[in-house]
Parts: sequence; structure tokens; C-alpha cells
Amino acid sequence: MMKLTMTTAVREKFSSQAAPDVLAALRQIAENQGRQFQSVLDEALRDYIDRQQKERPRRHAMAAFASSLEEFDSLYRELAK
Repeated sequence: MMKLTMTTAVREKFSSQAAPDVLAALRQIAENQGRQFQSVLDEALRDYIDRQQKERPRRHAMAAFASSLEEFDSLYRELAK
């Protein structure tokens, strides 16, 4: 799994397209905060990645949870009392 850090100095160029209003909003944010556009874009992409990874539990974690419920259901019910 790739680990992302905020202090990564290495950059990779890429080409993509975005709606003009999205780019304008990012440029305005960068200007208002006195930051470079690429810094704001990088932060936006990292936030998106974090949300995507946190909203969906990993399959193996859910499988382990289901297995645990099957095996220890009566114990969990007693502990919940």
C-alpha cells in the first residue's frame, strides 16, 4: 500500500482536464491563502483520497468482523448488558 506524506518533495507531472469553475476556485483559494496552486491541488487530491479510503471498510476487515460476530455473538450480547 502506498503511504502518502504531506512533506513529499518529489513531484510528478501529469496532464488532466477540469471544469473551468473548479480550476478558478482552486486558484482563488491559493491566492487567498498565499499558497501555490499546485500545493492547493495536492491538498485537495489528498483529502479526496482520504475520504475514499475511510468511507469504505476494507473487505478483509469486514470479513473478520463478520467471523467474530458469528464466533462470539453470545459473548458480545452478554457484554452489552
